[in-house]
Amino acid sequence: MDGRKLTLLSFILIVTITQACAQKKSYIVYLGHHPHGSDATIEDHERAKTSHYNLLASYLGSDEQARDAIFYSYTNHINGFAASMEEKEAEELAKHPDVLSVFPNKIFKLHTTRSWSFMDMMNNMPTHRGSNKADLGRNVIIATLDTGVWPESKSFSEEGMGPIPSKWRGSCEDKTKNKVHCNRKLIGAKYFYKGILAISPNENVTDSARDDLGHGTHTLSTAAGSFVPSANFFGYANGTAHGGAPDAHVAAYKVCWAAGCSNADILAAFDTALHDNVDILSLSLGSGPSFSGGTDFLNDAIALGSLHAVSQGATVVCSAGNEGPGDMSINNAAPWIVTVAASTIDRDYPSFLKLGDHHIIKGASQESESLPQNKLYPFISGSDAAAPGLVNVTQAKLCNTSSLDPEKVKGKIVVCMRDLEIARVQKGMTVKDAGGAGMVLVNNEYWGDLIIADPHVLPATMITYNDSFTLFSYLKDTKNPKGNISPKDTRIGDQQAPAMAEFSSRGPSYVTPQVLKPDVTAPGVNILAAFTELVSPTGLDDDKRRTPYAFLSGTSMSCPHVSGVAGLLKAAHPDWSAAAIKSAIMTTARTKDNKHMPMRDLATGNEATPFAYGNGHVRPNRASDPGLVYDTKFEDYLKFLCTLGFNSTYLRGFTHDKHFDCPSKPMMLENLNYPSISVGALNTTIVVTRTLKNVGPAGTYHVRVDAPPRVEVVVKPKVLVFSKVGEEKEYSITMTSRIKDKSQEGYKFGRLMWTDGKHHVRSAIVVNVASS
Repeated sequence: MDGRKLTLLSFILIVTITQACAQKKSYIVYLGHHPHGSDATIEDHERAKTSHYNLLASYLGSDEQARDAIFYSYTNHINGFAASMEEKEAEELAKHPDVLSVFPNKIFKLHTTRSWSFMDMMNNMPTHRGSNKADLGRNVIIATLDTGVWPESKSFSEEGMGPIPSKWRGSCEDKTKNKVHCNRKLIGAKYFYKGILAISPNENVTDSARDDLGHGTHTLSTAAGSFVPSANFFGYANGTAHGGAPDAHVAAYKVCWAAGCSNADILAAFDTALHDNVDILSLSLGSGPSFSGGTDFLNDAIALGSLHAVSQGATVVCSAGNEGPGDMSINNAAPWIVTVAASTIDRDYPSFLKLGDHHIIKGASQESESLPQNKLYPFISGSDAAAPGLVNVTQAKLCNTSSLDPEKVKGKIVVCMRDLEIARVQKGMTVKDAGGAGMVLVNNEYWGDLIIADPHVLPATMITYNDSFTLFSYLKDTKNPKGNISPKDTRIGDQQAPAMAEFSSRGPSYVTPQVLKPDVTAPGVNILAAFTELVSPTGLDDDKRRTPYAFLSGTSMSCPHVSGVAGLLKAAHPDWSAAAIKSAIMTTARTKDNKHMPMRDLATGNEATPFAYGNGHVRPNRASDPGLVYDTKFEDYLKFLCTLGFNSTYLRGFTHDKHFDCPSKPMMLENLNYPSISVGALNTTIVVTRTLKNVGPAGTYHVRVDAPPRVEVVVKPKVLVFSKVGEEKEYSITMTSRIKDKSQEGYKFGRLMWTDGKHHVRSAIVVNVASS
């Protein structure tokens, strides 16, 4: 054959193969639950795998192709597999009668941007019934799905820990030289990366659950780290560090890597954790706000995995997301998940900017070095210090990498604007690399008055948008502006808190506004916890600092606070359901700050609403004795899904009850027995019902209602009498719109409370009111 023809044919063949490969994507094929349950044998698992191969082979053409395509078989509690295939093949496979759903494998992201004592954790700790000793999570297993763990941290010491629970089935898996060694505290560590490699083949993964990012170590120690005296960050916040449930055992399931977290890996971790018998699952990650309708609940690995978890009695706590402060920015909105927003604590890290005209502006910082205080340094704005030849001066204004002129910057304090693209600590590194003496990071209008104390690599401070006018006026009106930045400091109790963090994602849920999200808020700004020693606290390559404890901010940090509280409640009340634990956390939350004022929203400066904080700020001690709970049954969630359009055949895949049928009359979504009350649209009148279960002593509860403006609220009956533990009582709430003018339409907020004088069972009321 002519060489040129051979070359041409080879080229065509290569192009054809490349196009075929390029068309393949990874998908999750969901088949429901496994009938074999927790007591499955090796043969049961193998039969499940074989059934997956046979199913896919019937579409791909051969068993060999199916085995090459499948990279996960879910064979424990969750029945399904993850595989690479073409879009048309996925569409055809979704039509198979045994297939409940087929959805793309995609990447989720982490939610990061003196907390326990602020929450009154060290006084009146919850106790197990019959014990006079505070129970701090003993015999409970708390797990994170995150970036892994730094096992050498003192937060995971086994000193003082009891034996590993007999129910535990997990282990530590590690094929690297520096293995993750487990003990009686850290009892499990596993890793999952097949899903991320299916999306990002060049991702740098290792056969280890060792944390090389720091996020997972931070969240796991926040939830259940042991007591560690003298923990600090370069001298800041020196004190005893501990998690919410310090006596709990912990396990780390590494599903997140530098590129993110694949939902195929997340689902594999859920399946494994349920097999291992985890009690509390904590996930500080999400896929972003959903705008696709109710079917998204079961096309999402977190919503899907958590529904299986709740069916097995495990509690799942998730972060609300960092896409705030816009409305409908909430993540992880499924009603069976505890969704956590982020708020501030009363510990402050002030760093004062002193201007040459004697003005002093309060900022925030966790700089590890300070400027000498016996002199003033020249100021220069980033835009005035642009590097020669820089085309876009805005890059210098933002202090982007290599955007500054060292000759203009050397020895000066550079003023940099905050933005959404360039990391705050990276701006400081840019100034330092150019020879700057310090940095002032200025919020723009979008960020407002939320300032974060970052671990800057040089003397630096962040100031609010409102204070920026004073600074810029001084720079403009002064021929040779100068100033200084004060040394590091830590202050406790001065700051009004909690206040809602600007970044914290807000409700309502686009998918189901009939369920208020988030559920609660918890500390999520400047949280000190254990950290990996593989990377710097800033994550910058040029930052050579290492620290065993570091500050992070985000709903990633608030989520494990609530996971720790859930662990405490599980230890104190081992017979409580996941719904009961969730209800106790929600109905005992507060909506006032430490100055007895309504919680503020740092995004607006005004009073925060339930779309920011849900039912309020968590109070662990109150949650241990809530009096009454809204004990949502698993079947209630299935009926809720029926109303969203899922049929009985589909939903039987979640339950061992093969006789489950959707009710002939769809359940009104507002009637899900949820601890808060939300009405998606009120035009005239709506009647909502709830059922309360007594988990305390016998008592008589009276209702109090703070009705939403222009909404008439009638509760029947007004008194509930409980004579024994476990007794349930139903009540109704009739809400009638009194709005006649369209200008008065919109969301209105109120509150309902049942009380016996000792217990106060609170529910937020949210109503979207229209004129009748």
